[in-house]
Amino acid sequence: MSGDQVEELRELADNASGYGAEAVARRIRHRLLGDDLRRYQEEHGSFSGEELAEARSRISGTAPVSEGTGAV
Repeated sequence: MSGDQVEELRELADNASGYGAEAVARRIRHRLLGDDLRRYQEEHGSFSGEELAEARSRISGTAPVSEGTGAV
């Protein structure tokens, strides 16, 4: 990274090492979730279009959460 980029990062993040650590942690969580989803589909089959649509709605916050769905 150039000096200007590092300075900009410091201004944006106020703590460049903390920002970097959070970015790494986010990528690790993303990879682990992907691994879990692949493993689930290997055991139970592919997700249906309806399941994927419901998951996308929940992730985006547009779906109502009903009791008994396991949502936290």
